[in-house]
Amino acid sequence: MNATAFDAVIVGAGSMGMAAGYYLSRAGQRVVLLDPDDPPHGGASHHGHTRLIRHAYGEGAAYVPLALRAHELWFDLERLAHTKLFERTGIINAAPEGHPFIAEVQRSASQYGLGLQCMDGAQANQRWPAWQLPADHAVCFEADAGVLYCEKAVGAFRRLATAQGAVVRANTAVTRIDPHPDGTASAITATGEAITGRHVIVCAGKRTRALIAPLGLDLPVTRVRKIYGWFDADPHLFGPRLFPGFAVLTELGMHYGFPSLEGRGLKAGVHDGGQPVPADAGLAPFGAKDLADIEVFLRKHLPGSGNLQTGETCEYDMTPDEHFIVDSVPGLAQVHFATGFSGHGFKFSTAIGEALAQRITQGGSTSRLSHFSSRRFAKT
Repeated sequence: MNATAFDAVIVGAGSMGMAAGYYLSRAGQRVVLLDPDDPPHGGASHHGHTRLIRHAYGEGAAYVPLALRAHELWFDLERLAHTKLFERTGIINAAPEGHPFIAEVQRSASQYGLGLQCMDGAQANQRWPAWQLPADHAVCFEADAGVLYCEKAVGAFRRLATAQGAVVRANTAVTRIDPHPDGTASAITATGEAITGRHVIVCAGKRTRALIAPLGLDLPVTRVRKIYGWFDADPHLFGPRLFPGFAVLTELGMHYGFPSLEGRGLKAGVHDGGQPVPADAGLAPFGAKDLADIEVFLRKHLPGSGNLQTGETCEYDMTPDEHFIVDSVPGLAQVHFATGFSGHGFKFSTAIGEALAQRITQGGSTSRLSHFSSRRFAKT
């Protein structure tokens, strides 16, 4: 294999990696994607059937332009893949009146002219009878937001990328990244094979920190176990035309959820909390305490929901400030990485993938990513 057999070697072919591979191959780049499994699959952060996509953003107004670009690209991907990827269910964000989360939702909507309908908890309960929210909560409804089908999306990226010449090597684990003096870099597989490109992009989830650390950069990313489940749901209460997706902060913490889609039932999970887990450890299976953590919220605030159908675990790669890290390794401009998506990254994967591709093909991206630099964690 020639030293520059590929323009880009992508380590980790999940949501971010597969998106980058798609946009690079669309730009005529020679791309190979390496993954220890066969994406889409259940061992990565893109599993679980659905993800929320919202524009008015409680995590910070700086995300709004990226969310809007991401949504534009989701529509484009949906059209090209001839696959339904987005369900316009609307989304409610709710929190006690004056809480920073809901205040930022309102501020970001105002700053960017987003359509947002705000009401109190009592009005929300009347509009959506499934809810029993505290009357003093501020509830903001974004009608144009909704749900992405995550595994279908990763599959669409893969089909289109390979049709454009990208190579996906499934069941190929990478153990290290070797930069070279000529400005290229190699991904070294578990079998010792060196796969070389002008650029390497590491989007390897829980393995990213260990792959980047030998290059002199220790990323402050912690793997955290999280939980969610599907519950029996009356379609007359929880159908997608009657019940929006949600991110709701109450005295019980931050919970998120989805209407019953494709007959699967109400999906609900816990966004905050969780248990830190070593990168090389398995996740404990969903258990009785996990069920109790979700059910206490459902019984109080969504009392029409039924029994658990299926409980699942997943993982967040958390940064200390819960914002993303998208950067290149200092002194190694050919080694890029994207990590630390902290449980709210999937919706942005189209825009992040496009931006990573533009960095390689154009030397910079149209989406502003400077606030995701790893340098914000540098010790002074």
